[in-house]
Amino acid sequence: MSDDVEETPPLPPAVAKAPIVLVEDRAAFRLALDGLVQGSGPLALDAERASGFRYSSRAYLVQAHRTGTPNFLIDPVGVGALDDITHELSHLEWIIHAAHQDLPCLREAGVNPVTLFDTELGARLAGLPRVGLQGVVEDVLGLSLAKEHSAADWSTRPLPASWLTYAALDVEYLPQVRDEIHRILGEQGKADIAAEEFEAQLSLAPNTPRTEPWRRLSGLHQIRGPRKLAVARELWVTRESFAEETDTAPGRLVPDRALVAAVLAEPPTKRDLAGLKAFSGRASRSELDRWWSAIERGRATKNLPEARSTSEGPPPPRVWAEKNPVAWARLSASKEELARLSEERSIPSENLLTPDFLRRLCWDAPVDISPPGIRQALLDKGARAWQVNIVAEALSTVFHTVGESEPTAE
Repeated sequence: MSDDVEETPPLPPAVAKAPIVLVEDRAAFRLALDGLVQGSGPLALDAERASGFRYSSRAYLVQAHRTGTPNFLIDPVGVGALDDITHELSHLEWIIHAAHQDLPCLREAGVNPVTLFDTELGARLAGLPRVGLQGVVEDVLGLSLAKEHSAADWSTRPLPASWLTYAALDVEYLPQVRDEIHRILGEQGKADIAAEEFEAQLSLAPNTPRTEPWRRLSGLHQIRGPRKLAVARELWVTRESFAEETDTAPGRLVPDRALVAAVLAEPPTKRDLAGLKAFSGRASRSELDRWWSAIERGRATKNLPEARSTSEGPPPPRVWAEKNPVAWARLSASKEELARLSEERSIPSENLLTPDFLRRLCWDAPVDISPPGIRQALLDKGARAWQVNIVAEALSTVFHTVGESEPTAE
């Protein structure tokens, strides 16, 4: 006897109902702006980059839609600066999914929101099970959204028709998604929290450049010794410079694993480097002189790097138990408390409090670990008021408990 398992019927596909208009020059851009001005409701925006193909993070397509308008797909390559979107539509609420990803390239193109509704962040705060656009559309609208072109090379010209449909769907349903998430947040009493978070997104400072960005090289942990690290650094810097010069993603020129293989193999000659099977990539052989010169610079330099990077922040938590056991106890107990609060509030713990803020607080606790002291320490680190209102008292209790359990010297 077999059990019949009832299959869940597939969700209906999300389809573009509004017209799709590709905007490739200034005249068409002007018409698109006029259309958007005449639309109703918030402005839905998205941007497509060419990550993994190009060095730059510029937008190669900007999608814009309002209720009652076409899906305007604006080509910044042909149109140029898009400042007029900001000048003529900044009085509207703008809907962007995962704004932290798109705001830098939008701003580079002259597109800068004043009022934001971030549907990805809103989904997080609402405790939805999935926060990617595809998952959110399925969960709140009951529609299946295809995402097959998310990793495409959007610098391609002309853009294939199927890509244009994909790009249009990324904005056409955003107003409906926004309304559903806004409703859920309101029912949960989180509308004010969400508004504070959306406002904070607009004022986030750009990431501080790393002092030693070459240490991002994947597989660097395999390389031992200052001389080999110097070679790795020169290869990375050389690849980065060439990638910027040619506007090509560094990994497409020579993958990280190939650079690491070249360092570990220690080829005695340029010919040996060329014969190294693991040294691969589209520019590994065609730019052989470039890479060999980098290796020679690394072998000759007197400016040898330290074994590990120097960081202004605390060390990796994996070494805390040995280096600072009290801080490790604070961090472990604080994570448990945040997990409890996360479940209680249906907000991910990383949204309740930025993990870096928690690590810094635990590593170097303030003298005053009362709730007001913890609150001020977190605000000084950049935490939002709603976050510290939720976590300050709980973390103060944790810090006092850990302090009381410390062994005392006899």
